Amino acid sequence: MTKKLLGKKAPNFKADCTGNNVFGRDDFKGKNLVLYFYPKDSTPGCTTEGQNFRDLYEEFKSNNTEILGVSRESIKSHENFKQKQSFPFELLSDPDEKVCKAFDVMKLKSMYGREYIGVDRSTFIINKDSKLIKEWRGVKVKGHADEVLDFIKNLD
Repeated sequence: MTKKLLGKKAPNFKADCTGNNVFGRDDFKGKNLVLYFYPKDSTPGCTTEGQNFRDLYEEFKSNNTEILGVSRESIKSHENFKQKQSFPFELLSDPDEKVCKAFDVMKLKSMYGREYIGVDRSTFIINKDSKLIKEWRGVKVKGHADEVLDFIKNLD
């Protein structure tokens, strides 16, 4: 069951990020924030998704929007991933799944017949007033970053 978050103040979060930062929801007041959750650093889908957001980053910035990637990987893993892919945005580390659970992105998955709980690829837009105004769950990578940018461009 998905928590009903849309249209409400986004869950408050604070976690360690790349670049020796600690970021939370309130650090982005006055800007829109794209918060995208992905399963694992340096895997094909997650790499492509990050590269797509990277390639559109300047357009997001010119539309008063910051991007944060979130996964359960360690800061060390995130730093390597960020450097290797030249991501201009920070990656938030959530090993205890507090942020993932706040946004209700943990779900039962299956691989090779084995079931496990993992991150459902999801993207959220938090507006400049900290309100959650859009969500995508079960994201397919192809074309997703463009779709998110189109939504941002159509905000007032």
